Amino acid sequence: MTETEQLLGKVAGKARTTRPWGWPALPDPADADTLARAESVLGFPLPPLLAALYLRIGDGGFGPEYGLLPLLDSPPAAEPAAVTQYLANLRSGQEDPDWPWPDRVLPISHWGCGMYACVDCSTPDGTVLLYEPNAGRAADAWYVDAPTLADWLHVWINGNGWYDEPDAGTDMAPWTEFRIRTGAVRSL
Repeated sequence: MTETEQLLGKVAGKARTTRPWGWPALPDPADADTLARAESVLGFPLPPLLAALYLRIGDGGFGPEYGLLPLLDSPPAAEPAAVTQYLANLRSGQEDPDWPWPDRVLPISHWGCGMYACVDCSTPDGTVLLYEPNAGRAADAWYVDAPTLADWLHVWINGNGWYDEPDAGTDMAPWTEFRIRTGAVRSL
């Protein structure tokens, strides 16, 4: 059994036994057609582990705090789907150049107060970023939450994330690629 298979098994076990706020039940997994439609709309593929989470565990509804967003279609009264949120963030960044949204950075989980966990889909391992817009400036709003999606999932499974420790604060490193990935050359 590969490390990825072992991780997916652990995620599935925790997903069956814990329910994020607002999710009454674990949704069925997305099907291959939904994944293909989502990737077509996005214009890029999801990292393999992220695709496997949606295809094998559930179409959102598991993970830390509010859980993963649905991939493409949101149930009524739910958070917008990941693809919908990504496209809205891109549009918003085009309308307000002081707050550009990086290409291929998919929001996967809402933390509340405008904060999101996002996966950098330009990397096969999916660096997980924290978007914290309450920082005041776009360049100061991005942090590396975990170097890979696998690492981020292990932290959730083990219950030792920054969100699990009330006095921990955020010791995350700033995401240094923000200016490069958004074309934000001028001082933000």
